[in-house]
Amino acid sequence: MCEARYSRQQGFVPIGVSGQAELQRKHVLIVGAGALGSGIADILARAGVGTMTIIDRDYVEWSNLQRQTLYDEQDAAEQMPKAVAAARRLRQINSNIDIRAHVMDCTAADLKELMASSVIDLIMDATDNYEIRFILNDVAYQYDVPWIHGACSGSYGVTCNFMPQRTPCLHCLLASIPLGAATCDRNGVIAPAVQMVVAMQATEALKYLSGNSACMSERYTVFDLWSNTFQSFRINADKRQDSCPTCGSHRTYPYLQTKAALKTEVLCGRTSVWIRPPHHSNVDLDELARSMRRSGNRVTSNSYLVQVEDGEHRIVIFADGRALVHGTADSVTAKKLYHRYLG
Repeated sequence: MCEARYSRQQGFVPIGVSGQAELQRKHVLIVGAGALGSGIADILARAGVGTMTIIDRDYVEWSNLQRQTLYDEQDAAEQMPKAVAAARRLRQINSNIDIRAHVMDCTAADLKELMASSVIDLIMDATDNYEIRFILNDVAYQYDVPWIHGACSGSYGVTCNFMPQRTPCLHCLLASIPLGAATCDRNGVIAPAVQMVVAMQATEALKYLSGNSACMSERYTVFDLWSNTFQSFRINADKRQDSCPTCGSHRTYPYLQTKAALKTEVLCGRTSVWIRPPHHSNVDLDELARSMRRSGNRVTSNSYLVQVEDGEHRIVIFADGRALVHGTADSVTAKKLYHRYLG
């Protein structure tokens, strides 16, 4: 290896030679290889993080190229799985690190198997929905591994560090899955908002991985680049103490239980899939319809449901969070479409 490769990074006093050595010993799990995941993986690979495991169930599409920095037109033309395309590019960037790619859905069972089979030092949230984030949260606190949350939509972004034994968890802050959360498909997204979140998440990762965890933020940070707003608040005050089922004294890790998973049912004799969230929710159908129309979809609605046409698929969403996805008999595809519109 060229000795000068990391010289500028080692010249930064908080990292130095010892911090660089720490980075090379660490293993990071990146869940999602879209806009955030590809940007984070790019930075950490160039920084010399020794091992990265990347999970993603999707493939590269033309609409990804506007903000997902590891991919090119050939990846989109070939519909290359994102995890595979990312790993290929990262190995070109840094051939001295270990890149492990998994093309798969990210379930509680999958994550628990990964955590049990290898030593993971840090988990990076680069997902596009809160179902997986709550699973990540439970896994992280069960295995005592920090995770760094990030999300963006439009010109808005958010990031927060969740540190077992040190900070409250995501469950403390939100309590349940927020159906109808903003998504890129409904609200669009600009690349600078993505890069801002990536920079914040990757910086916090470098602090932790290089042995500088005392410098990590304990604040929930929100920004909107278009309206020039930036806010943050300490999260320690939001800890639910013993009542939290994820980080309290009597932990049950509810999102690792089968009953907490999104339920799917392929309808017999029809190319359709029913989707049921684990708990009934109140979806604002009027706001959902408005945001879908803004994104250019063909939408019809009434007081009971919103129906949107997405290419060859038709998704019908009810006020309690249930949905019927027409045009596929594949549960993974149906869940992808569900999260596209409900977060």
